[in-house]
Amino acid sequence: MRIHWLSGVLCALGLACSLAATAEVTDEKWQSMQRDLFPGKTLQQSDLIKITAPRRAESGAQVPFAFSIDHPQGQDKYVKSVSVIVDANPVPLAAVFHFTPHSGKAELATRIRLETDSLVHVVAETSDGQWYVNAAKIRASGGCGGTIDGDEKEARQNAGKMRLALDNEAAEGDLRYARLQIKHPMFTGLQRDLVSQGFRPAFYISKIDVRYNGEPVLAADTYIGISEDPNLRLPFTAKGDGTLTVTIRDNEDNEFTHSLDVRL
Repeated sequence: MRIHWLSGVLCALGLACSLAATAEVTDEKWQSMQRDLFPGKTLQQSDLIKITAPRRAESGAQVPFAFSIDHPQGQDKYVKSVSVIVDANPVPLAAVFHFTPHSGKAELATRIRLETDSLVHVVAETSDGQWYVNAAKIRASGGCGGTIDGDEKEARQNAGKMRLALDNEAAEGDLRYARLQIKHPMFTGLQRDLVSQGFRPAFYISKIDVRYNGEPVLAADTYIGISEDPNLRLPFTAKGDGTLTVTIRDNEDNEFTHSLDVRL
C-alpha cells in the first residue's frame, strides 16, 4: 500500500503539523477516515485487539506503541494485516503490517509519532475476511513538525544500518521474538532545519521485509508516523536453526539487508 502522493500531501500541509496540542481527543475524524481507508468494509469493535501505549507520552516524536491480536495464526486461519492510524496526524496512516502463518502471532511493538493528542486506531484483517478495530487515546505533541538539528548529510550516510537480535527471554515452543533496530532519520517533510529554517525533504523507510529461512514472516508499509531510528519487536516461528533476514527500502529506493543466524 504505497502512497505515491505522500510528498504532495506533505507540501500542501506546510505548517499545519506544528499546531499546538490543545484539542480534545475525539473520534470526529474517524468515520470519514474509515470510509476512505477501508471502503465498503464493516469494522467490528473488538477487544481481541490489545493496545499498549502511554496515556500521556513524554515526547510526541517517540511514543511507545504495541498491539497484540488474540486470534489464531495458523495455516488455515490467521491475521493478514494490521493498520495503525493516528487520527490527528497530518498523514494519519502510520503503517500497515502484513502477517503470515510464519509470524506465529499478530503482535508488534514499535514507536510512533503524534503531532497532537489523538486516538490511535488499530484495524486487523483476517484471512477469512473479518475486520476488527480498537483504539487508544494518547496525549502527545510535536512529533511530526517543529525544528530539527544535526547534520542531514551524516544522517543520510548512516541510514540503513541495522541491528538484529533474539529476545531470549520470550520463547514459547516454536515462537521466538526478535528485536530490530534501524538507523534512519525518518524525516517527515514537515520539519524545519534549525540552521537554514528550510524544510528538510521527506526521507523515510517505506518497506520492511522479514523472512526466516526464506519464508515470509512480516512485511510492512511504513510512513512518516513511525519514529526516527525505528525499533521493532516482532514474533516469528522457528522450527529449527536458520537465518532471519531483514530487507528495508526507503522512499528514495535505497535498499539495505541484514541477517542473523539463529541457533536453537
